[in-house]
Amino acid sequence: MTTETPPDAEGTDLAYRNDRIRRALDHIRNDSTDEFDGINGFTASEFIDPDVARHERDLVFGRVPSIVCHGSEIPKPNDFMTLQLPRNNVIIVRQKDGSVKTFVNLCRHRGAMLEEQEKGRCRLFSCGYHRWSYDIDGSLRAITRDNTFGEIDRTKFGLVELPTEERHGFVWVVDDAEADIDVAAWLGKEMDDILAGYGMEKLVSAQSEGFDEPVNWKIMQDAFLDGYHIQYAHPNTAAKHIHTNVMAVEDFGRHARFIAPRKTIDKYLEEPPAADEDLSKYVTETHFLLPNSTLLRQPDHFELLTFRPHPTDPGRCRMEMRLVVPTVEDSGWDEERWNRVWEKNWKILLAVLHQEDFPLLRSSQIGMNSANAGGMLLGRNEVVNQIFHRELKKLAQ
Repeated sequence: MTTETPPDAEGTDLAYRNDRIRRALDHIRNDSTDEFDGINGFTASEFIDPDVARHERDLVFGRVPSIVCHGSEIPKPNDFMTLQLPRNNVIIVRQKDGSVKTFVNLCRHRGAMLEEQEKGRCRLFSCGYHRWSYDIDGSLRAITRDNTFGEIDRTKFGLVELPTEERHGFVWVVDDAEADIDVAAWLGKEMDDILAGYGMEKLVSAQSEGFDEPVNWKIMQDAFLDGYHIQYAHPNTAAKHIHTNVMAVEDFGRHARFIAPRKTIDKYLEEPPAADEDLSKYVTETHFLLPNSTLLRQPDHFELLTFRPHPTDPGRCRMEMRLVVPTVEDSGWDEERWNRVWEKNWKILLAVLHQEDFPLLRSSQIGMNSANAGGMLLGRNEVVNQIFHRELKKLAQ
């Protein structure tokens, strides 16, 4: 496993990328993979204990930034979307100046939910209970029949705002109104430079969908950091294209990046590629962004997977998947082809998710509820899973 620092705007640095891919090629030849510095144990309580879940909601999601959407999902001023975060129901809304704000989705009068649509566009938010209304900047705009309600300081009863920042094309939120946000500092120079090099702010979310599953969020996150299960859990899909148990990993502390080689790279097992050949089309490059995001870089698009805990139940979570792609104009395709290609990609992703991943992970959660589950293990070959659990424990202390 390597921890070398990547150059700025890594996406343009062919030699550096090829060095990592050649390391993966060597692993294929030697039946090896990058390894962690030891085997570590864990227990079922980490996935079923309500106290553990509460600590994670407060000490992880209530302290550090996590991705809630791609900016293209709310492209224009007054566009909004609603989400259930681990600690708060929220409204995420594009402001008149182009910035993004996140508010607790709750009227400050009697606590009714302010907005129930998943997505929309509006000039103001109006509560259905008594018709109090708020501007999209969160300020209290109108109190119905205010001549009989009584005098209040309206500046103190606007919508409660959560720390929000748009960076690298994504909207990030810390799920606590008392917290601060600094996405660049959270990512660290290495990962911040890597993401900056991809220009994802120029892309769009072609498809996105959320799934409420009876599975702890960490079981979900673990599954999408794991290159060890591909041959066994996905024999007729991913295993036909991706090598099993072969990873070249970079450990950046909180975050990580790893390469999983595609089987098309096997043509170079006997004769190495030319020094200046771009090998990126022969790999999937995955970025783990603590605490809960997996960003896969494919040759022509990105896939983002996020996993959020249920607000009360440790045995449930919300998974969201996004397909982030070049615009119609930048793709060079007509709109019909653009829609056809990404719809086909999306259907393939959904089929694997629903037919293979979800059934396996649901059964894992059921197994974790066994009274005598016993101790379990993360192996040295499960490097990014080890990084995830190492860093999560630091946050949740």
